[in-house]
Amino acid sequence: MRKYWSSFTDVIFTNPAATDTVKDDHEKQQQDSYVGSNDENIDRGNWTNKREYMLSMIGYAVGLGNVWRFPYLAYKNGGGAFLIPYVIMLAVAGIPLFFLESSFGQFCSQGPVNVWRALPIFQGVGVAMVLVSTLVGIYYNVIISYSLYYMFASFQSPLPWSDCFYWSNSNCSLTPREVCNNTLATNWSEPVIVANMTLWENETCPKENIISIPVQSPSEQYWDLVALQRSSGLDETGPVVWHLALCLLLGWLLIAAALYKGIKSSGKVVYFTATFPYVVLLILLIRGVTLEGARDGIEFYIGSQSNLTKLGEAEVWRDAATQIFYSLSVAWGGVTALSSYNKFHNNVFKDALTVCLTNCGTSVFAGFAIFSILGHMAHVYGKPVSEVAQAGFGLAFIAYPDALSKLPISPLWSILFFFMLLTLGLDSQFAGIEVISTCLQDAFPERFKSKRSIISVGTCAILFLLGLPCVTQAGIYWVTLMDQFCAGFVLLIAALLELVGIFYFYGGNRFIKDIEMMIGTRSSLFWLWWRGPHFFNPCSLARIHTSLMHVCIYPAWGVALGWCMIAFCLIWIPLVAVWKILCAQGNPMCIHSSWSSYCKLHTISLCTPSRPE
Repeated sequence: MRKYWSSFTDVIFTNPAATDTVKDDHEKQQQDSYVGSNDENIDRGNWTNKREYMLSMIGYAVGLGNVWRFPYLAYKNGGGAFLIPYVIMLAVAGIPLFFLESSFGQFCSQGPVNVWRALPIFQGVGVAMVLVSTLVGIYYNVIISYSLYYMFASFQSPLPWSDCFYWSNSNCSLTPREVCNNTLATNWSEPVIVANMTLWENETCPKENIISIPVQSPSEQYWDLVALQRSSGLDETGPVVWHLALCLLLGWLLIAAALYKGIKSSGKVVYFTATFPYVVLLILLIRGVTLEGARDGIEFYIGSQSNLTKLGEAEVWRDAATQIFYSLSVAWGGVTALSSYNKFHNNVFKDALTVCLTNCGTSVFAGFAIFSILGHMAHVYGKPVSEVAQAGFGLAFIAYPDALSKLPISPLWSILFFFMLLTLGLDSQFAGIEVISTCLQDAFPERFKSKRSIISVGTCAILFLLGLPCVTQAGIYWVTLMDQFCAGFVLLIAALLELVGIFYFYGGNRFIKDIEMMIGTRSSLFWLWWRGPHFFNPCSLARIHTSLMHVCIYPAWGVALGWCMIAFCLIWIPLVAVWKILCAQGNPMCIHSSWSSYCKLHTISLCTPSRPE
């Protein structure tokens, strides 16, 4: 037992990788089948080629939020006017942060925990990133299971949510239901249900006497009653929904297969998973713009209805900053982990710029595909677009499936759409699981170096079991709870400390010299653009959180559990800092002596311990 406890503490506190004995290079390559003959880093391996890295990073950054969150935020915050704060936040916050994390990982070729040997007291920040990626990975794959289920359900005609079939209840209706209040109409003898002002005794009910009865669309009831089998709340767990459990298992099998050999295998999978969503979006856009009412949807999204006066509202700028922050997946550890497999002199700035621009361009492009079809849906129902536009689960599994069911050959469009959601989710999950695998391999290089497949499969199996509560009848409440607590406050704290640690303790000028060692000298104007925003980014990050905690009703124990998850992720930051201070030999604020061991290959003199600037 003492042996295993010692191994666990080594991950956090002693960093055994720094004291490993260097073996013969040829012997190492023979032992490790995951390191190629052309790899520069013989201990960890490198990407087979630049394309695999770029596609993996784009697949990681471009996720479900680009499709189901950005279009909604754009129309909500002034349409085309929202692009102004969005682009500004991309330039002053998104690209610099993404470039920072990419450079940090590439420079030392280590994952999000071991990179902080540059500043040991901040190593708990990396631990927090790994833990939040683990928790998010649990429920994120549940969302993938929703996409899998809907994709399989689309292989039938008509689509099961196209009408109120046997599974629906009396509250299901394709048209609005209205009641004429006879207490307000003297010539009425009893309440009468009317649809679209149906005649009654050769008269119509006066407008002022009509009362609308809340009803649910078939797609909404299918989501609640069939797909989720939703219970009344978090207190009522209910049994496991087996069709979702099987889809969850299939999702984890796909991820385990793709990551079986680490980046060497996932790099091949992303050739399809990272490019296929663009093919589907293009097909949906071409089909959407040919539909009646599509123009109304596009105008509502980003056309003539743009409202420039919205730019004066603080909430618009906060939404833009929030979307940039989460869309680029900074502070999750994935950017650092993926870039750590780059070759040392790779032009990381060019890569970061390409990924960020592609990510944001995808968001705008997806909005046209989404709102063109939502415009057609609004035209069919005779409603304004604002009444059918939704975000999140409401868009992906209620509004958009409903719109697709109105199209000719609706099963085809539905299959394509949910297969696109599947590929978008898988790419993001690849990087999330890679964070866990990379940190374990960095912590125990000799023990896990030749067992990458075991790490990947074992991680997926454990997370599958932990995700089973999320596919019970109360599963959607667990998913929402974890999303609101785990993916919010922890990431902002991690990003804030990351900036403080690198710029105010490690030293901004030192980090700039490290980057120039990799990509060459840049002009002072370039560094002014990159470095300037980081002085006010900590304040802006602290204000983002106010827009993240949505109002949801949970039992007291559910809220307490949410805060416990936050505490579990963050508690390692002060614990590791205190441990490093107590065990430090010399000044704990200085760079750890093991930091230079990563730089021997390139004879980097800047990696020797010295006082921070």
